[in-house]
Amino acid sequence: MGQLKEKLILKLKNKTAKLGVVGLGYVGLPLAVEKAKAGYEVIGFDVQDKKVEMVNRGENYIGDVVTDDLKSLVESGKLKATTDFSFIGEVDTVCIAVPTPLDVYKQPDLSYVIKSTRDVSNFLRKGMLVVLESTTYPGTTEEVIKPILEESGLKCGEDFFLAFSPERVDPGNKLYNTKNTPKVVGGCTPECTEVAGMLYRSVLEGDIMEVSSPAVAEMEKILENTFRNINIALANEMAILCNRMGIDVWEVIDAAKTKPYGFMPFYPGPGIGGHCIPLDPFYLEWKAREYDYHTTLIETSGIINDSMPNFVIENVMKLLNSHKKALNGAKVLVLGVAYKKDIDDMRESPTLKVLDLLEKNGAEIIVNDPYIPSFKHKNVEYVSVDWEKVIDDTDIVLITTDHSCYDYEIIVEKAKLLYDTRNATKNVRNNREKINKL
Repeated sequence: MGQLKEKLILKLKNKTAKLGVVGLGYVGLPLAVEKAKAGYEVIGFDVQDKKVEMVNRGENYIGDVVTDDLKSLVESGKLKATTDFSFIGEVDTVCIAVPTPLDVYKQPDLSYVIKSTRDVSNFLRKGMLVVLESTTYPGTTEEVIKPILEESGLKCGEDFFLAFSPERVDPGNKLYNTKNTPKVVGGCTPECTEVAGMLYRSVLEGDIMEVSSPAVAEMEKILENTFRNINIALANEMAILCNRMGIDVWEVIDAAKTKPYGFMPFYPGPGIGGHCIPLDPFYLEWKAREYDYHTTLIETSGIINDSMPNFVIENVMKLLNSHKKALNGAKVLVLGVAYKKDIDDMRESPTLKVLDLLEKNGAEIIVNDPYIPSFKHKNVEYVSVDWEKVIDDTDIVLITTDHSCYDYEIIVEKAKLLYDTRNATKNVRNNREKINKL
């Protein structure tokens, strides 16, 4: 194994290694681009023809990727994409970055990971490094990935290297991106960790922290997002209580965050979205049952966060009722579908649950999101309309995503009624008596 390790490390150092990335989504494409920018020849693999064709034309579809970078890398031959997984046999390293959703019972669905791993296993060869980046429960790399790869006849730690390094993509973050965010790496053996660490050090600017096992790295990722999930739940529960007490929760949080130690601000909202925070705690809950442990705090936080769309609709109903208007038949202008501001990502967006409840209660829904021209949800087609043309004719404006491009002064001025779930209107100077907040 020593010779295989030194050979791969040398190829990584002199950038003669060819790198593969399986999955060209929000994680995989930015990672493939950074690897190519670092000087490597990179092959991206995906099962979707449309994504592969777009990459090979230099057409970008991920907000965190610079379009000019993608185009120049493709034109220079540093980056190409394919649906043909036989090209796995040409690469020296392969990172798997595919979705890990939950099934209908909120249990981990590893079907994408397993399928991708089998695709890699079919063409695995000696000296190759495989890294799983998809977020999952502790034990996945060694209990699921390793046995599948070893079906090739090769042995982990003897013939090939295997590690887990959790993705830390935060869509729309202007400060931290794939390039400069610190990385955690845990391999099945010390040699696996060393090689994986070398790969990321040759590509990224952020610090690389090596941990003792894949399970530590897997649990670390779960802890990150469970921490956020629980603290958001606390903020949401405070919002519910403050609402009943007639206290502005946003002012409470602003006051609390003046303390220079011992407090970190988290904010309430209509729920939580994105691929990680709403899902990751369920991975841990599921795995904990194997050890006869009930994750009470995590489960409770999930219940609170899942209840927020209902809380929003209850308040919308009360606001309409106070003006002798029922939600049934009311025209509701929903501003923002993305799960957070200034991005086009609507995965697990709480706005979708809000739309479901509005539909259920007979509201006439009008949607606007400057980043999402149209979308389909539960067999209903939604088209983003020009909010300025319809706002005068709506009964209530519901702000569910606080996009920076919205002119909140005009929105507040023109709205008959307004309910703000994100404190987007905090800097509005005029007509503040019209603002109703979460």
